[in-house]
Amino acid sequence: MTNETDVAARAAARISYRKAVVGVIGLGYVGLPLAMAAARGGFRTLGLDIDVEKVAHLNAGTSYIDAVPSRDLGAYVAAGTFRPTSNFAELAECDVIVICVPTPLSRQREPDLQYVVDTARTIATHLREGQLVVLESTTYPGTTEEVVKPILEAGGLKSGRDFFLAFSPEREDPGNASFRTVTIPKVVAGDGPEACALAEAFYGAVVERVVTVSSPSTAEAVKITENVFRAVNIALVNELKIIYDAMGIDVWEVIDAASTKPFGFMPFYPGPGLGGHCIPIDPFYLTWKSREYGLPTRFIELAGEINISIPRYVMGNLERALDVHHCRSLGSARVLVVGLAYKKNVSDIRESPSFSLIELLERRGTRVDYHDPHVPEVPLTREHAALAGRRSVELRPDAVAAYHAVLIATDHDAIDYDLLHRHASLIVDTRNALGRRGHRSKKIVKT
Repeated sequence: MTNETDVAARAAARISYRKAVVGVIGLGYVGLPLAMAAARGGFRTLGLDIDVEKVAHLNAGTSYIDAVPSRDLGAYVAAGTFRPTSNFAELAECDVIVICVPTPLSRQREPDLQYVVDTARTIATHLREGQLVVLESTTYPGTTEEVVKPILEAGGLKSGRDFFLAFSPEREDPGNASFRTVTIPKVVAGDGPEACALAEAFYGAVVERVVTVSSPSTAEAVKITENVFRAVNIALVNELKIIYDAMGIDVWEVIDAASTKPFGFMPFYPGPGLGGHCIPIDPFYLTWKSREYGLPTRFIELAGEINISIPRYVMGNLERALDVHHCRSLGSARVLVVGLAYKKNVSDIRESPSFSLIELLERRGTRVDYHDPHVPEVPLTREHAALAGRRSVELRPDAVAAYHAVLIATDHDAIDYDLLHRHASLIVDTRNALGRRGHRSKKIVKT
């Protein structure tokens, strides 16, 4: 039996008997639910994050992620099954290390892998024989083998012989009550057969179904493909919205009727722009990587152009509606933006188009407030630091009536749409929130 086989066999036994210690790096919307799933699966789990405030909240049993109830979190912390820490030296104790750090775009809309690179360098200083390292951060095909692997091997240990490297794309969908981390099929691939088998064994102990593919690059391409599919189809329906608006046709009525076809059609819905960490960002990772092969990505880039332009289109429709209903310009108007989160029923504000709408309006001199029952205060972000600290205003009849327009950007279920319909003088609805609730009037402008 070869040395690498011995090393892999011992690692597999620790996973099989739940003796393996799991370390999850990055305790955000992906990492924290995964850490909870690993703890639930019987593994002693360390959650590692550079944000000491996050770690303090978690150690106190307080969750900041909707998908992780504080009650469940507190129970795992109290039992010692899950231990949050900012001490990365404890990575040496871990048998399985999962990287769940952000992969944003630069200002030039190129991949920014600094978080992945920094994390890989940190792991490399504590890397030991027998560890399984898994990258979950969404990225372009080739990252695991071309970026992470050389960093980990720089100290002399070799992937597939001394340690094992894999990729498994995250598939979290914040706010989706139908699917949780453990019920979403997990795609995995390893740098070699031993790494693939170990990754399959680990995730098989944590989630209900594991799907293996031939290589980390293939697994990376799976995730990119899923998000390109959504981005392109959302761009298509946003473009159809613009065309049908010009024709006086209700795009939501068209989509609802088309959805009755039992084959060959999948409904996508327009909105005020793209949001979330994945769909507005990930397609550009493939666009960037494709340049290495001299290949254009015309569909992807066109979809990006359309989706990025939608907030300006919404603002233009709001401007026209204010002129028609109030003979008022944006510069003299007070507007309430309803919904700051990027999608309904969550507190996730990453890449939310609401920020673009607020900033576009304020550049025109509009006085803007926001209401969001899930986001009581705007946190500090890199992209929208000037908006940090603003607080959600209360929906009161007199307050709503005082705005020249209400702009619905996110259709949370917890919003009192009846109150809005009764007291707002003008409503620009980007989500058809009022129409879906049976409200019809001339003061409602769908856009």
